[in-house]
This record gives sequence, C-alpha cells and structure tokens, in this order.
Amino acid sequence: MTNPSRVVLVGMPGSGKTTVGRELAKRLGMRFLDTDHEIEVRTGVKIPTIFEIEGEAGFRRRETQTLDALTGETGVVLATGGGAVIAAENRQMLAARGVVVYLNVPPHILWERTRHDRTRPLLQVADPKARLQQLFAERDPFYREVAHIIVEGGRGTPAAMVRTIEREIQELCAH
Repeated sequence: MTNPSRVVLVGMPGSGKTTVGRELAKRLGMRFLDTDHEIEVRTGVKIPTIFEIEGEAGFRRRETQTLDALTGETGVVLATGGGAVIAAENRQMLAARGVVVYLNVPPHILWERTRHDRTRPLLQVADPKARLQQLFAERDPFYREVAHIIVEGGRGTPAAMVRTIEREIQELCAH
C-alpha cells in the first residue's frame, strides 16, 4: 500500500471522529466527510427525526447506502457514525475500501463528553451512562475487527491523535 486514498474513522459516539477527522483531512490534504452529516443532507432531516420516523433499522439502511457511496470517493477522510460497524456488510466495505482507524476511548470519558448532548438518539434513555457502557461492550469487538490502526484516545489532544494516526498510516503504507 502506498498512500491511502481513503481514511475511515470508526469509534463510539464522543470518541472524536469528527474533530480528529477534520484535522487529519487538513494535514493529509484530503476532503473531510461525515457520514451522519451526509445522511442529513441527503434526507433533508436530522438523524433523531429519522430514528423517530423509521426507527433504528430504517436509519441503518440509510447509513449502509451512504457508506457505500462515500467509500467510493477518493481523497477523503470519512468519519462514520458510532454504529456503522454493526452490520457485517458495512465492516467488509470499510475494511476493503480504506485504511480504517479505530479511535478507542474508554466509556467513562465518552460519558463525560456526551452527557449533555441531546442529539444522540441511542443515548436518550433513562440511564445513558449504562447504555454507553453497553454499546461499548457490544461494538468494541467490531471496531477491532475492521481496524487497520487502533489509536488509544481520551486524554490526549486531537492534534496529538492526528500525529499518531499520520505516523501509523506512514508505517502501514511502508509495508
């Protein structure tokens, strides 16, 4: 592998995919795309509305269609939604079409980052902290399965994470 034409960021809600992705795209001279944002642009409604009307299954269908389109683009850094790795079809697509970077952030830090955010439908439950821990336990094996690079996050700055990702991509491309 020489230089990747696509870098895909996966991880839990609040792991920094959008923040790190924007900075990484700048550093690599690539375009930044966010799956959730693209779904909203394509449907004309916010993600919580899609969940309300179509349920999680309807949202996941839209997510797979959007991932298929966006992973066909070149010269992009793509931030995926936290649940994008649930479907085996999505995991295969992501792993085959780009360098996948898992931003691994511990649940207690994710909770600190997301606890006041009302735009995350899966966390609008009676005990969002327990829900976050449950989602982490379910999804972490999928993130690890699809990842070419795993970056431990949480306490470092986004800029430090970007430098780590750049270094890991260079190592991966050298082989």
